[in-house]
Amino acid sequence: MQVSSCTELTWMLNMHNSTAETPCAIGSCNGTLSPQPSTPQFSLGVLVLLALLMVLLALVTILGNVLVILAFILDRNLRHRSNYFFLNLAISDFAVGVFCMPLYIPYALTGTWHLGKGLCKLWLLMDYLVCSASVFNIVLISYDRFLSVTKAVSYRAQQGMMSSPVVKMVAIWVFAFLLYSPAVLLWEYVSGCSMVEEGQCYAEFFNNWYFLLCASTLEFFVPLISVTYFNVSIFHNIQRRQRRGSIQYCESPGSSSESWRFCFLLRRGPSLSETEDSTSSVMRSSRPSLVSNCTSPTTVNPVVVKRDFSSSFCANSRSRLQRDKKIAKSLAIIVCVFAICWAPYTLLMIIRGACQGKCVHPVLYEITFWLLWINSSLNPFLYPLCHMRFQMAFMKILCPQKLAALRSNDTPSV
Repeated sequence: MQVSSCTELTWMLNMHNSTAETPCAIGSCNGTLSPQPSTPQFSLGVLVLLALLMVLLALVTILGNVLVILAFILDRNLRHRSNYFFLNLAISDFAVGVFCMPLYIPYALTGTWHLGKGLCKLWLLMDYLVCSASVFNIVLISYDRFLSVTKAVSYRAQQGMMSSPVVKMVAIWVFAFLLYSPAVLLWEYVSGCSMVEEGQCYAEFFNNWYFLLCASTLEFFVPLISVTYFNVSIFHNIQRRQRRGSIQYCESPGSSSESWRFCFLLRRGPSLSETEDSTSSVMRSSRPSLVSNCTSPTTVNPVVVKRDFSSSFCANSRSRLQRDKKIAKSLAIIVCVFAICWAPYTLLMIIRGACQGKCVHPVLYEITFWLLWINSSLNPFLYPLCHMRFQMAFMKILCPQKLAALRSNDTPSV
């Protein structure tokens, strides 16, 4: 009886110990530890070098996007419908540099999160939100350019309407919030316990392959296909317009009907907004006089049109050809940089979720993770610097004396 009592007591103690080690008490579900992103141990010199590089990347991200925001605030010429999307992109990328990177640097170097669970949730929420918003802003910018080329008439007619871009900008943030934020905030409550260990900070769905695949499709694969389609369409439209324009502008009209069509084409003007911004002074000065002379097909003298405008139009067509090649090249760079920065991390996360984190080296994970943020550092240089207006605004902020000297040199002496 005494032995039986001792055996029963031992069994009860064992049951109590196993109950104390329930999943929620140790931060894992089903009594098993969740695989977590671990940080490899480096020497002191390597840690100092990595810290300097991370801080430098954060500063570049902050300063580059602050420059875009300041240029938009100080220069009224930038307050164009399409430029508001660049502002929205700069705000999301600025948040990456000023909030997400600084909080992650100590965690990346030490492998331990020292800021508490509440701030961990806030950091995860902001990181997923601003990175998704950055991607969607890139898609929105490409879509806006696509409309400016393929739907030029309706696009120019809506230039004065600010409601449309504002609605799109707000929709970007709403969609970015709905993509990850509910899962970040509610996953542990739906599952009944937390998968994250003490001193770690990562999303509860970090190893859920199905969720990562669906979210990555909406965050990366669909945007990549969309941006590629928009920019390829823009490229082909520019090439087609160049081939057609070289014939229209460099051939002399041979009849009154051709002259009427010639004048109509010039009335329409270029369809690409960037071409409108950088049109030469010759084109701007000659277009009004030509339109005024094209009041009817019978009053146009083809010989006069050819003599007065053929040479200037051919020269302008050649300059537009070089300019459009640069535009097409910048669009290709945008797509390639976006794919290079996002594809490794997205694919690695899907693979990691499928194998429960056992087949991905921590160093490889960290490299792809920071490569994702590098896109936010490059955006201020890839997008606004492709536009002459932003270049002039940057020069106005950084080198006002040089800008004043350039304007004085361009001003003809009286």
